[in-house]
Amino acid sequence: MTARLADIAAQAGVSEATVSRVLNGKPGVAASTRESVLAALDVLGYERPVRLRQRSAGLVGLITPGLDNPIFPAFAQVIGQALTRQGYTPVLATQTPGGSTEDELTEMLVDRGVSGIIFVSGLHADTSADMGRYERLRAQGVPFVLINGFSPKVRAPFVSPDDRAAVRLAVTHLAALGHRRIGLALGPRRYVPVQRKIEGFLRSMREELGMAEADAEQLVQHSLFTLEGGQAAASALIERGCTAVVCASDMMALGVVRAARQQGLEVPRDVSVVGFDDSPLIAFTDPPLTTIRQPVQSMGQAAVRALLEEIGGTPAPHSEFVFLPELVVRGSTASVPETRPPVPETRPKAGEDQTWG
Repeated sequence: MTARLADIAAQAGVSEATVSRVLNGKPGVAASTRESVLAALDVLGYERPVRLRQRSAGLVGLITPGLDNPIFPAFAQVIGQALTRQGYTPVLATQTPGGSTEDELTEMLVDRGVSGIIFVSGLHADTSADMGRYERLRAQGVPFVLINGFSPKVRAPFVSPDDRAAVRLAVTHLAALGHRRIGLALGPRRYVPVQRKIEGFLRSMREELGMAEADAEQLVQHSLFTLEGGQAAASALIERGCTAVVCASDMMALGVVRAARQQGLEVPRDVSVVGFDDSPLIAFTDPPLTTIRQPVQSMGQAAVRALLEEIGGTPAPHSEFVFLPELVVRGSTASVPETRPPVPETRPKAGEDQTWG
Protein backbone atom coordinates (compact mmCIF):
# COMPACT_ATOMS: atom_id res chain seq x y z
CA MET A 1 0.00 0.00 0.00
CA THR A 2 2.92 2.34 0.79
CA ALA A 3 4.30 2.10 -2.75
CA ARG A 4 0.86 2.74 -4.13
CA LEU A 5 0.39 5.80 -1.96
CA ALA A 6 3.78 7.09 -3.06
CA ASP A 7 2.91 6.63 -6.74
CA ILE A 8 -0.40 8.41 -6.36
CA ALA A 9 1.14 11.21 -4.30
CA ALA A 10 3.87 11.76 -6.89
CA GLN A 11 1.35 11.83 -9.73
CA ALA A 12 -0.96 14.26 -7.92
CA GLY A 13 1.85 16.42 -6.53
CA VAL A 14 0.69 16.05 -2.90
CA SER A 15 1.83 14.24 0.21
CA GLU A 16 1.09 10.61 0.97
CA ALA A 17 -0.86 11.77 4.03
CA THR A 18 -3.13 13.83 1.77
CA VAL A 19 -3.69 10.85 -0.52
CA SER A 20 -4.59 8.74 2.52
CA ARG A 21 -7.12 11.33 3.72
CA VAL A 22 -8.79 11.44 0.28
CA LEU A 23 -8.95 7.65 -0.07
CA ASN A 24 -10.39 7.28 3.40
CA GLY A 25 -12.95 10.04 2.90
CA LYS A 26 -11.54 12.26 5.65
CA PRO A 27 -12.40 15.98 5.78
CA GLY A 28 -9.93 18.83 5.59
CA VAL A 29 -8.86 18.43 1.96
CA ALA A 30 -9.52 21.16 -0.60
CA ALA A 31 -11.87 20.20 -3.44
CA SER A 32 -9.20 20.92 -6.06
CA THR A 33 -6.69 18.73 -4.22
CA ARG A 34 -9.23 15.94 -3.88
CA GLU A 35 -9.87 16.09 -7.65
CA SER A 36 -6.12 15.94 -8.33
CA VAL A 37 -5.80 12.78 -6.25
CA LEU A 38 -8.79 11.14 -7.95
CA ALA A 39 -7.40 12.10 -11.36
CA ALA A 40 -4.07 10.52 -10.38
CA LEU A 41 -5.91 7.30 -9.51
CA ASP A 42 -7.46 7.28 -12.97
CA VAL A 43 -4.20 8.03 -14.77
CA LEU A 44 -2.30 5.29 -12.93
CA GLY A 45 -5.03 2.76 -13.55
CA TYR A 46 -6.13 2.29 -9.94
CA GLU A 47 -9.78 1.66 -9.21
CA ARG A 48 -11.49 4.34 -7.16
CA PRO A 49 -12.90 3.24 -3.80
CA VAL A 50 -16.63 2.60 -4.15
CA ARG A 51 -17.59 5.58 -1.98
CA LEU A 52 -15.53 7.90 -4.20
CA ARG A 53 -16.89 6.76 -7.53
CA GLN A 54 -18.81 9.45 -9.33
CA ARG A 55 -22.24 8.51 -10.52
CA SER A 56 -22.28 8.53 -14.32
CA ALA A 57 -23.89 11.60 -15.80
CA GLY A 58 -24.83 9.43 -18.76
CA LEU A 59 -23.47 7.43 -21.65
CA VAL A 60 -21.72 9.05 -24.62
CA GLY A 61 -21.14 7.06 -27.78
CA LEU A 62 -17.92 7.22 -29.78
CA ILE A 63 -18.05 5.74 -33.28
CA THR A 64 -14.80 5.07 -35.16
CA PRO A 65 -14.24 3.39 -38.53
CA GLY A 66 -11.92 0.79 -37.00
CA LEU A 67 -8.96 0.28 -34.69
CA ASP A 68 -6.38 -1.04 -37.17
CA ASN A 69 -5.05 2.47 -37.72
CA PRO A 70 -3.39 3.58 -34.44
CA ILE A 71 -4.79 7.10 -34.78
CA PHE A 72 -8.30 5.90 -33.93
CA PRO A 73 -7.37 4.29 -30.59
CA ALA A 74 -5.47 7.50 -29.85
CA PHE A 75 -8.63 9.56 -30.40
CA ALA A 76 -10.65 7.05 -28.35
CA GLN A 77 -8.26 7.36 -25.42
CA VAL A 78 -8.25 11.16 -25.38
CA ILE A 79 -12.01 11.43 -25.79
CA GLY A 80 -12.71 8.67 -23.27
CA GLN A 81 -10.52 10.31 -20.62
CA ALA A 82 -12.09 13.73 -21.21
CA LEU A 83 -15.60 12.30 -20.90
CA THR A 84 -14.73 10.36 -17.75
CA ARG A 85 -13.34 13.48 -16.10
CA GLN A 86 -16.71 15.15 -16.71
CA GLY A 87 -18.59 12.25 -15.18
CA TYR A 88 -19.76 10.59 -18.40
CA THR A 89 -19.26 6.98 -19.40
CA PRO A 90 -17.80 6.55 -22.92
CA VAL A 91 -19.12 3.72 -25.07
CA LEU A 92 -16.79 2.80 -27.96
CA ALA A 93 -18.53 1.45 -31.07
CA THR A 94 -16.15 0.33 -33.81
CA GLN A 95 -16.94 -0.56 -37.39
CA THR A 96 -15.25 -3.68 -38.74
CA PRO A 97 -15.24 -5.18 -42.23
CA GLY A 98 -18.41 -7.20 -42.60
CA GLY A 99 -19.65 -5.96 -39.22
CA SER A 100 -22.04 -3.25 -38.13
CA THR A 101 -22.38 -0.13 -40.23
CA GLU A 102 -22.24 3.41 -38.89
CA ASP A 103 -26.04 3.63 -39.09
CA GLU A 104 -26.47 0.37 -37.17
CA LEU A 105 -24.03 1.47 -34.48
CA THR A 106 -25.80 4.82 -34.20
CA GLU A 107 -29.16 3.09 -33.79
CA MET A 108 -27.74 0.79 -31.13
CA LEU A 109 -26.36 3.74 -29.15
CA VAL A 110 -29.59 5.71 -29.43
CA ASP A 111 -31.57 2.68 -28.24
CA ARG A 112 -29.36 2.59 -25.15
CA GLY A 113 -30.18 6.17 -24.32
CA VAL A 114 -26.83 7.84 -24.91
CA SER A 115 -26.61 11.52 -24.06
CA GLY A 116 -24.68 12.24 -27.25
CA ILE A 117 -22.41 10.78 -29.92
CA ILE A 118 -18.99 11.71 -31.31
CA PHE A 119 -18.22 10.48 -34.83
CA VAL A 120 -14.57 10.12 -35.89
CA SER A 121 -13.89 10.01 -39.66
CA GLY A 122 -17.42 8.85 -40.35
CA LEU A 123 -19.72 9.10 -43.34
CA HIS A 124 -19.84 12.86 -42.81
CA ALA A 125 -16.40 12.93 -44.48
CA ASP A 126 -17.70 11.12 -47.59
CA THR A 127 -19.10 13.57 -50.14
CA SER A 128 -21.04 10.75 -51.80
CA ALA A 129 -22.89 9.78 -48.59
CA ASP A 130 -26.43 10.83 -47.67
CA MET A 131 -26.11 13.53 -45.01
CA GLY A 132 -29.80 13.15 -44.18
CA ARG A 133 -28.85 10.51 -41.60
CA TYR A 134 -27.43 13.24 -39.36
CA GLU A 135 -30.51 15.43 -39.65
CA ARG A 136 -32.63 12.42 -38.67
CA LEU A 137 -30.39 11.90 -35.66
CA ARG A 138 -30.79 15.54 -34.69
CA ALA A 139 -34.56 15.19 -35.03
CA GLN A 140 -34.38 12.43 -32.41
CA GLY A 141 -32.91 14.96 -29.99
CA VAL A 142 -29.44 13.35 -29.82
CA PRO A 143 -26.57 15.89 -29.78
CA PHE A 144 -23.48 14.95 -31.78
CA VAL A 145 -20.07 16.24 -32.89
CA LEU A 146 -18.08 15.17 -35.95
CA ILE A 147 -14.30 14.84 -36.23
CA ASN A 148 -12.34 14.90 -39.53
CA GLY A 149 -14.46 15.85 -42.51
CA PHE A 150 -16.84 18.77 -42.99
CA SER A 151 -20.22 19.06 -44.69
CA PRO A 152 -22.18 22.31 -44.94
CA LYS A 153 -25.33 20.15 -45.09
CA VAL A 154 -24.97 19.02 -41.47
CA ARG A 155 -25.90 21.34 -38.62
CA ALA A 156 -23.39 20.31 -35.99
CA PRO A 157 -19.97 21.25 -34.61
CA PHE A 158 -17.06 19.87 -36.66
CA VAL A 159 -13.48 19.40 -35.47
CA SER A 160 -10.72 19.02 -38.08
CA PRO A 161 -7.00 19.42 -38.65
CA ASP A 162 -5.98 21.91 -41.33
CA ASP A 163 -5.35 19.38 -44.11
CA ARG A 164 -4.24 22.02 -46.62
CA ALA A 165 -1.68 23.45 -44.20
CA ALA A 166 -0.49 19.93 -43.36
CA VAL A 167 0.49 19.17 -46.94
CA ARG A 168 2.04 22.61 -47.37
CA LEU A 169 4.30 21.88 -44.38
CA ALA A 170 5.41 18.60 -45.95
CA VAL A 171 6.02 20.02 -49.43
CA THR A 172 7.91 23.02 -48.08
CA HIS A 173 10.13 20.72 -46.03
CA LEU A 174 10.89 18.45 -48.98
CA ALA A 175 11.46 21.34 -51.39
CA ALA A 176 13.98 22.80 -48.94
CA LEU A 177 15.83 19.46 -49.15
CA GLY A 178 16.06 19.85 -52.93
CA HIS A 179 13.22 17.54 -54.00
CA ARG A 180 11.39 18.55 -57.17
CA ARG A 181 9.39 15.42 -58.00
CA ILE A 182 7.22 15.09 -54.89
CA GLY A 183 4.34 12.62 -54.96
CA LEU A 184 1.13 12.61 -52.92
CA ALA A 185 -0.35 9.26 -51.82
CA LEU A 186 -3.85 9.35 -50.38
CA GLY A 187 -7.23 7.65 -50.22
CA PRO A 188 -10.29 7.89 -52.48
CA ARG A 189 -11.04 11.35 -53.85
CA ARG A 190 -14.58 11.45 -52.48
CA TYR A 191 -13.41 12.16 -48.93
CA VAL A 192 -13.25 15.77 -47.76
CA PRO A 193 -9.81 15.47 -46.07
CA VAL A 194 -8.44 13.98 -49.31
CA GLN A 195 -9.82 16.83 -51.39
CA ARG A 196 -8.34 19.39 -49.02
CA LYS A 197 -4.94 17.72 -49.04
CA ILE A 198 -4.93 17.79 -52.85
CA GLU A 199 -5.77 21.50 -52.81
CA GLY A 200 -2.88 22.15 -50.44
CA PHE A 201 -0.55 20.00 -52.55
CA LEU A 202 -1.34 21.70 -55.86
CA ARG A 203 -0.96 25.14 -54.35
CA SER A 204 2.32 24.24 -52.61
CA MET A 205 3.82 22.68 -55.73
CA ARG A 206 3.01 25.86 -57.63
CA GLU A 207 4.28 28.25 -54.96
CA GLU A 208 7.37 26.28 -53.90
CA LEU A 209 8.44 24.72 -57.20
CA GLY A 210 6.63 26.70 -59.89
CA MET A 211 4.92 23.53 -61.13
CA ALA A 212 1.74 23.90 -63.20
CA GLU A 213 -1.39 22.38 -61.69
CA ALA A 214 -1.82 19.90 -64.54
CA ASP A 215 1.72 18.61 -64.02
CA ALA A 216 1.34 18.41 -60.24
CA GLU A 217 -1.88 16.42 -60.63
CA GLN A 218 0.16 13.72 -62.38
CA LEU A 219 1.98 13.22 -59.08
CA VAL A 220 -1.21 12.52 -57.09
CA GLN A 221 -1.99 8.83 -56.56
CA HIS A 222 -5.21 7.56 -54.97
CA SER A 223 -5.30 4.27 -53.10
CA LEU A 224 -6.51 3.00 -49.70
CA PHE A 225 -5.65 4.34 -46.24
CA THR A 226 -3.69 1.19 -45.44
CA LEU A 227 -0.16 -0.13 -45.54
CA GLU A 228 -1.01 -2.04 -48.71
CA GLY A 229 -2.58 1.07 -50.19
CA GLY A 230 0.57 3.08 -49.53
CA GLN A 231 2.66 0.35 -51.08
CA ALA A 232 0.59 0.36 -54.28
CA ALA A 233 0.61 4.17 -54.50
CA ALA A 234 4.36 4.32 -53.97
CA SER A 235 5.07 1.87 -56.77
CA ALA A 236 3.23 4.13 -59.20
CA LEU A 237 4.83 7.34 -57.92
CA ILE A 238 8.37 5.98 -57.92
CA GLU A 239 7.84 4.92 -61.53
CA ARG A 240 6.97 8.55 -62.28
CA GLY A 241 10.34 9.64 -60.94
CA CYS A 242 9.29 10.85 -57.50
CA THR A 243 12.17 11.18 -55.05
CA ALA A 244 9.80 11.95 -52.18
CA VAL A 245 6.27 10.93 -51.22
CA VAL A 246 3.82 12.69 -48.90
CA CYS A 247 1.20 10.34 -47.46
CA ALA A 248 -2.30 10.85 -46.05
CA SER A 249 -1.62 8.49 -43.12
CA ASP A 250 1.28 6.95 -41.28
CA MET A 251 0.06 3.50 -42.30
CA MET A 252 0.34 4.51 -45.96
CA ALA A 253 3.81 5.90 -45.28
CA LEU A 254 4.96 2.54 -43.92
CA GLY A 255 3.66 1.01 -47.14
CA VAL A 256 5.78 3.47 -49.14
CA VAL A 257 8.86 2.41 -47.17
CA ARG A 258 8.09 -1.23 -47.94
CA ALA A 259 7.58 -0.51 -51.65
CA ALA A 260 10.86 1.38 -51.86
CA ARG A 261 12.78 -1.49 -50.26
CA GLN A 262 11.19 -4.02 -52.57
CA GLN A 263 12.60 -2.00 -55.47
CA GLY A 264 16.08 -2.01 -53.95
CA LEU A 265 15.82 1.60 -52.77
CA GLU A 266 16.66 2.97 -49.35
CA VAL A 267 14.68 5.47 -47.27
CA PRO A 268 15.73 8.25 -47.06
CA ARG A 269 18.83 7.88 -49.25
CA ASP A 270 16.85 7.24 -52.45
CA VAL A 271 13.28 8.15 -51.46
CA SER A 272 12.08 10.50 -48.71
CA VAL A 273 8.77 9.72 -47.00
CA VAL A 274 6.42 11.92 -44.95
CA GLY A 275 3.46 10.47 -43.07
CA PHE A 276 0.38 12.02 -41.51
CA ASP A 277 -1.01 11.60 -37.95
CA ASP A 278 2.11 10.94 -35.84
CA SER A 279 0.48 7.77 -34.56
CA PRO A 280 1.72 6.20 -31.32
CA LEU A 281 5.03 4.31 -31.77
CA ILE A 282 5.61 5.79 -35.25
CA ALA A 283 8.80 7.42 -33.95
CA PHE A 284 10.25 3.93 -33.49
CA THR A 285 9.91 2.63 -37.04
CA ASP A 286 12.93 1.96 -39.23
CA PRO A 287 13.74 4.65 -40.11
CA PRO A 288 11.83 6.83 -37.63
CA LEU A 289 9.08 8.46 -39.67
CA THR A 290 8.97 12.15 -40.51
CA THR A 291 5.28 12.99 -40.26
CA ILE A 292 2.63 15.65 -39.82
CA ARG A 293 1.33 15.49 -36.26
CA GLN A 294 -2.43 15.61 -36.05
CA PRO A 295 -3.27 17.48 -32.81
CA VAL A 296 -5.29 14.59 -31.37
CA GLN A 297 -5.23 15.82 -27.77
CA SER A 298 -6.56 19.29 -28.61
CA MET A 299 -9.07 18.00 -31.16
CA GLY A 300 -10.44 15.31 -28.86
CA GLN A 301 -10.84 17.70 -25.95
CA ALA A 302 -12.51 20.30 -28.18
CA ALA A 303 -14.96 17.68 -29.46
CA VAL A 304 -15.91 16.73 -25.90
CA ARG A 305 -16.35 20.37 -24.86
CA ALA A 306 -18.57 21.05 -27.87
CA LEU A 307 -20.67 17.96 -27.20
CA LEU A 308 -21.13 18.77 -23.52
CA GLU A 309 -22.27 22.27 -24.46
CA GLU A 310 -24.84 20.68 -26.77
CA ILE A 311 -25.96 18.29 -24.04
CA GLY A 312 -26.14 21.16 -21.55
CA GLY A 313 -28.53 23.10 -23.74
CA THR A 314 -26.08 25.77 -24.90
CA PRO A 315 -25.25 24.53 -28.41
CA ALA A 316 -21.76 25.10 -29.75
CA PRO A 317 -21.55 26.99 -33.04
CA HIS A 318 -22.56 24.84 -35.97
CA SER A 319 -19.28 25.44 -37.72
CA GLU A 320 -15.83 23.91 -38.04
CA PHE A 321 -13.09 24.17 -35.44
CA VAL A 322 -9.81 23.84 -37.37
CA PHE A 323 -6.56 22.90 -35.63
CA LEU A 324 -3.09 23.54 -36.99
CA PRO A 325 -0.90 20.47 -37.53
CA GLU A 326 2.84 20.27 -36.82
CA LEU A 327 5.71 18.90 -38.89
CA VAL A 328 7.79 16.38 -36.94
CA VAL A 329 11.12 15.76 -38.70
CA ARG A 330 12.75 12.40 -38.09
CA GLY A 331 14.80 9.99 -40.14
CA SER A 332 12.71 9.25 -43.23
CA THR A 333 13.51 12.47 -45.09
CA ALA A 334 16.85 13.67 -46.47
CA SER A 335 18.33 15.72 -49.28
CA VAL A 336 17.41 14.74 -52.81
CA PRO A 337 19.60 11.88 -54.06
CA GLU A 338 22.27 12.58 -56.66
CA THR A 339 20.81 9.74 -58.69
CA ARG A 340 17.24 8.58 -58.75
CA PRO A 341 15.22 5.61 -60.01
CA PRO A 342 14.98 5.44 -63.80
CA VAL A 343 11.86 7.04 -65.25
CA PRO A 344 9.89 5.47 -68.11
CA GLU A 345 10.59 7.19 -71.43
CA THR A 346 7.03 8.52 -71.54
CA ARG A 347 7.77 10.68 -68.51
CA PRO A 348 8.27 13.45 -67.73
CA LYS A 349 5.69 14.95 -70.06
CA ALA A 350 6.50 18.00 -72.08
CA GLY A 351 6.42 21.07 -69.89
CA GLU A 352 7.19 19.23 -66.64
CA ASP A 353 10.02 20.36 -64.43
CA GLN A 354 12.93 18.08 -65.34
CA THR A 355 15.33 19.29 -62.68
CA TRP A 356 16.13 16.44 -60.34
CA GLY A 357 18.40 18.30 -57.94
